[in-house]
Amino acid sequence: MALARRNRNNMDIWPGFVDALATLLMVIIFLLLIFVISQVFLNDALVGRDKALDKLNLQVSELADMLKLERASSADLRNQVSDLSSELRASLAKRADLEAQLKSLSGENEGLKKELEASEGALAVVSADLEDAYKTIEANKETIEAQLGQLALLENQIEALKALKEELESEAASKLAQADEEVVAARAEAALLNQQLKALGAQIEELNNILAASELKDAEQQAQIEALGKRLNKALASKVQELSKYRSEFFGRLREILGNRRGVQIVNDRFVFQSEVLFTSGSADLGPSGEEQLSRLATTLLDISRDIPEKLNWVLQVEGHTDAQPISTAQFPSNWELSAARAISVVKFLRSQGLPAQHLSAVGYGEFQPLDPRDDEIAYRRNRRIELKLTQR
Repeated sequence: MALARRNRNNMDIWPGFVDALATLLMVIIFLLLIFVISQVFLNDALVGRDKALDKLNLQVSELADMLKLERASSADLRNQVSDLSSELRASLAKRADLEAQLKSLSGENEGLKKELEASEGALAVVSADLEDAYKTIEANKETIEAQLGQLALLENQIEALKALKEELESEAASKLAQADEEVVAARAEAALLNQQLKALGAQIEELNNILAASELKDAEQQAQIEALGKRLNKALASKVQELSKYRSEFFGRLREILGNRRGVQIVNDRFVFQSEVLFTSGSADLGPSGEEQLSRLATTLLDISRDIPEKLNWVLQVEGHTDAQPISTAQFPSNWELSAARAISVVKFLRSQGLPAQHLSAVGYGEFQPLDPRDDEIAYRRNRRIELKLTQR
């Protein structure tokens, strides 16, 4: 029995070890889950930043294209202004020349009046042309001034776009720097997690080695337990067979002694005495006829016990049973107390007849293990009984 207890203690270590492994695996799974979730959130953050940078780059590209278009339009306007300025200067130079010629002609003598009149006609034509040219220049001047105003507005817009571009570039640079810092921190955290995973992997490998060794040891112990179990079952079977031999002899001898008396019968492996044979109603005191029959039983059991080997730990179990009718007295508050008191009275009498106390036991079942479940007087009589069973402790 000491070896069996030692084996049970060894086996009790295993559930605790399995619980520890299960806890460790849950911690590893939890860490892996945290790592995966952090990677997912980091990936989402990086994808969002990449999308924002692509959007900013697209806006900067569009602004650069608009700036190129505005610069081209400004260059065209400047070229037009330059051409118109050149025409204006040429016209002014031509007018100056004509005025100079007019002054020179007015200083000439009278003989040249005809020639002057002719020249005045030509001059009138030229003046008309000059007026037309001047009007055209004035109209073109207003257009040029409007275009110059548009050019100034465009230059202001270009300056605003430049400022917006610088602001966007600065914001993009700051966001890129912040993203770079977050990426560096995430990489550091990922490296730390990888180190922790490597350490956990090493611990798991070590635990697997320990588990393999434990399983090997457990298999060896299981083989020993099976061998011991087979030997124990074999020993128990031999003891049961040996006890069955004495039980059969015990029952056979009791049949011879008690015969076919009323109130005494054999049910399976038990001798059953009806309570009326041993006790009066509601009492736990043995009557004279009950003591006589129990005395014969004790004599028979003493004769048989001398032949039973000492190593066979036999027990005569006395079980008290009552009917389902309730009892409530000062001495017996319930049927449990009555059935237990009757079983104890039988045990005490057998002890007084010389049977060893270590081979006797008393049990009270009350009305809870009836032989007959019916609710009538016949069932009550059958259920009020004392059962004797020769068994092994």
